[in-house]
Amino acid sequence: MDQHKLRSHVFDKTGIKVDVDDPIFALVALNEAVLAETVGRQLALLDAATQALAAQARAAGGLPALPAAAMAQPAPQAPGSAAPIFTPREWRLLGAAAIVSIACALLVLGGAALLYKL
Repeated sequence: MDQHKLRSHVFDKTGIKVDVDDPIFALVALNEAVLAETVGRQLALLDAATQALAAQARAAGGLPALPAAAMAQPAPQAPGSAAPIFTPREWRLLGAAAIVSIACALLVLGGAALLYKL
């Protein structure tokens, strides 16, 4: 906490000159301490709730049994071979996106042709 910056901010907003030895800065420091403790407590509660939710999702089969960091990494490639650009799943997604974009383009062109004839 920069007291001089806070002092000038108070003066800019209210026109009141506050000295750096003013007791109001004790209140600001107390506010920061309470806020830090409250945020820490809320983060701990949020972390516990996230862990419980992840455990429930794993029990229901929605998440893998191991965390993502512990999951097996892809096998390293030989020094001379190139890594694949896309995985098979990504190729399927690209194909689906291409089909959807072509269908949308045909729909737009068909609608424009109908409107042009009218």
